[in-house]
Amino acid sequence: MTDHSGRATGNPARPRYLRGILPFMAVGALVLLSAPFIVHATRFGFEGLAADLSQGTHLFRVGAWVSNPAIFAHMVTGAVITLLAPPQLLPTVRNRFPAVHRAIGYLVCGCAVLTALGGLAYIALRQTVGGPLMDFAFAGYGLCVLVAASQTIRFARARAFDRHRRWALRMFVLAIGSWLYRVHYQIWYLATGGLWMEPGFSGPFDLFQLFAFYVPYLIGLEIYFRLKPAQRVQPAPAE
Repeated sequence: MTDHSGRATGNPARPRYLRGILPFMAVGALVLLSAPFIVHATRFGFEGLAADLSQGTHLFRVGAWVSNPAIFAHMVTGAVITLLAPPQLLPTVRNRFPAVHRAIGYLVCGCAVLTALGGLAYIALRQTVGGPLMDFAFAGYGLCVLVAASQTIRFARARAFDRHRRWALRMFVLAIGSWLYRVHYQIWYLATGGLWMEPGFSGPFDLFQLFAFYVPYLIGLEIYFRLKPAQRVQPAPAE
């Protein structure tokens, strides 16, 4: 803005300042909103790995020495990626602390692989409570996580940073998928009182949810990639 004499007025640095803090605010809000899920998944996962929960949940079966650790380790590593994936989006972390960005990236992708393998092993051995369609949808989600994690690391190591960025964004969407699945249910229940939700996850909304927590987000991301010109992402400075 200018005054009547044409001189600039106001604080020209303010928009840049806001652009700097808004990403931190968005990531912080996301972490806070997902914190109850992260805490619950971590606690429940470690309990299932350490104790007999057969009286408390159908997920635990006495004598199931493969599927029990698979599903409860899946919860713990899933909580880790839900917590750590959002901060990876911050350019400030990537540019100023590249070693931290790389270390967390390897941790997120490694945990993502373990999360996917645990879920896939459980589905193969025990199936889900929602039947074949849920098996198919959740197995598809797990395979997407495996591909995104491996491609994110692959293109980072190849220094193809634009392609790395795109796969990292796909990995982020998938990393928060389990939380989004629950958020969808909470919003729908508050809005409708549980309309089209049935025991055994057989209601119309339940069936919609089998894919809605990750497929529309991935499609939206692909549309965004095609509408937005490709960026030349510079590598983080070496330390």
